Amino acid sequence: MPLPGNPNFMAGVPELVVLRLLRDREMYGYEIVQAIREQSGEVLSVGEGVIYPVLHALEKDGALKSRRKTVGGRSRVYYTVTPKGLKRFEVLAGDWSTLAAAIRAVLNGGQHVPAV
Repeated sequence: MPLPGNPNFMAGVPELVVLRLLRDREMYGYEIVQAIREQSGEVLSVGEGVIYPVLHALEKDGALKSRRKTVGGRSRVYYTVTPKGLKRFEVLAGDWSTLAAAIRAVLNGGQHVPAV
């Protein structure tokens, strides 16, 4: 079941998960879309219309690099994370962990739960 709610609150999530996925191996756009859906237990569902602008922006900023590769007769653009992208991921992951801990604290009635 996809997450309902405020799309503005979810801003930054596609960038975070893209960087995390590409930390492990190179992938092409649709493969990233499928991996996000599968690895989130279908809670996160983002389409190619979201992923490709994120990929292009990250590449423009130097966080990703791409290469065209033909596999099974199909030409695809594969993306990999750069050292700059790894640093960006660490910052984003830290920010999201802090935010998640703060939300858990509110949900637990004000009892602070440390970030994971």
